[in-house]
Amino acid sequence: MTPSSQADSLTHSRDSISETLVALSSIAAGEVLPYFRKPLTVENKLEDSAAYDPVTAADRAAEQAIRAEIENRYPNDSIFGEELADKTGDSEYSWVIDPIDGTRAFVCGLPTWATLIGVCKAGQPLLGLMSQPVVGEYFIGGLAKSELYRDGQSVTLKTRTGKDLANCNLFATAPDMFNHQELNAFEALSSQVQMTRFGVDSYAYCALAAGYIDLVVESGLGFYDIAALIPIIESAGGIVTDWNGQAVRGGGRVIAAANDQIHRQALQTLQANIDNS
Repeated sequence: MTPSSQADSLTHSRDSISETLVALSSIAAGEVLPYFRKPLTVENKLEDSAAYDPVTAADRAAEQAIRAEIENRYPNDSIFGEELADKTGDSEYSWVIDPIDGTRAFVCGLPTWATLIGVCKAGQPLLGLMSQPVVGEYFIGGLAKSELYRDGQSVTLKTRTGKDLANCNLFATAPDMFNHQELNAFEALSSQVQMTRFGVDSYAYCALAAGYIDLVVESGLGFYDIAALIPIIESAGGIVTDWNGQAVRGGGRVIAAANDQIHRQALQTLQANIDNS
């Protein structure tokens, strides 16, 4: 190992990155909370379309502040975010930012939005943060350890084991995230589970890591929607793939399951009801 690679390993150790993620969660909260449940101008990023993708000053301010701190601590790393232009660095590490995941919930005054920050090495999600400052908790996971932090205490996360689909609960953000064919596949899966619920954005993935939820199945995601959540779930014992059972290295269709058994059963149902040709 060369001196430069040794230094890189130290600055990108789990402890170093985790400490940075905690600092970034506070920075993001400081930018976002002053806007929450206050009069707010909401823009549609898809103003030339019938679709609706809201963005606010809070999204942009949080991402700008997060980026500034990352550049200060890790000047050679790449940074990719939902709201601002990509920065390509010369290291193998990249930071993937969603300053407010669940902007729709945010503008409606609901505390189910979160700040997501994923750290990748050579494109593979390594560590992730999900932070919800109104509720007062954040999740950090990766490299075989996932934890929930609240009131100065930490709890190690573990996904549920066992279960058949008939006893599972299934989550997605909203039915309209699916195209017609995808919705048919989702509804086929929904008909086999005990309960289906919508609307909590990234919280569903973290609740899965914590052992409360069995399945999250979604589509139309950006990488910034999922990069932070993959290591949180996988390090708690869960599995995250696309609808073909392959590793997620971008956005698109995603299935997160509490364990291999549930993942296998759900994937079989999805694939039987969608044409992947």
